[in-house]
Amino acid sequence: MKTLASALAGFVGVCVLAATPAFAASSYDPFGSDAEDYYAEQYQPYGYQGTPSQGYAQQQGSGGLFGQGVQAAPQAQVQPIPRELVRFEGNYKPGTIVVSTAERRLYLVLPNGEALRYGVGVGRPGFTWSGTKTITAKREWPSWTPPAAMLARRPDLPRYMAGGVENPLGARAMYIGNTEYRIHGSNEPDTIGQAVSSGCIRMTNDDVTDLYGRVQVGAKVVVLN
Repeated sequence: MKTLASALAGFVGVCVLAATPAFAASSYDPFGSDAEDYYAEQYQPYGYQGTPSQGYAQQQGSGGLFGQGVQAAPQAQVQPIPRELVRFEGNYKPGTIVVSTAERRLYLVLPNGEALRYGVGVGRPGFTWSGTKTITAKREWPSWTPPAAMLARRPDLPRYMAGGVENPLGARAMYIGNTEYRIHGSNEPDTIGQAVSSGCIRMTNDDVTDLYGRVQVGAKVVVLN
C-alpha cells in the first residue's frame, strides 16, 4: 500500500497535468507498466505545435481542396494544445469533423470558412487509418470494453470497465461508424499531440466535452493520413 506521502505526491502531479480540475484523477494505464499495446516503444514523443491560425496551405485531393496544416519542425509537447478558431479552406459542409492524422489536429468545420481546431492523439504506426464515416452514437462517461483484437494481444486487460474518471475513454465518447474507433477523452493529457493509440482519436476531457456539445449523431467524420 502506498504511503500517505507518495499518494499525495501522485495526486498533486496529476492535478498539474489535468486540462480541467473537474476531471483531475490518477492516470490509469490499462496496458500495464510496459504499455506495449498502447504506447509503442518506437513512437516519436513529439507533439506538433500546429499551423499558423491565419491560414492553411491548399492541397488537391479527390474530394477537392481541403485545409491541411503546414507543419513546423517537431517539438516536444510540454504545454496543452490550445483550442482555436482558425481559417479553414476545404470542400466540407459545416458540422463535418476533419481529422488530420499527420498534423495531429481535429477540425470542426464552421460556416464562413472557419473551423475550431483541437489537438488530438492518433494511432501509432501500424494503427493509423483513413476514410469517411459518421458519428453513430454519443456517450457521457462511457464504459469501456476492449475489442477482441486488443484482448488477443493483451489477455490481462479487464473485460469491462465502468465509466468514470479512471476510465481510459475519459469524459465523453463519439462512436465512429461501425468501427471499433472512437473520438474520446483521456485521463492522460500529456499524450495529446502524439501517435500512441490503437486507432482511436483521443482528446483532453475538456476538449472532447466541448466537441461533444457541438456535434450530433450523423455528423460526418473525415480522417486523413
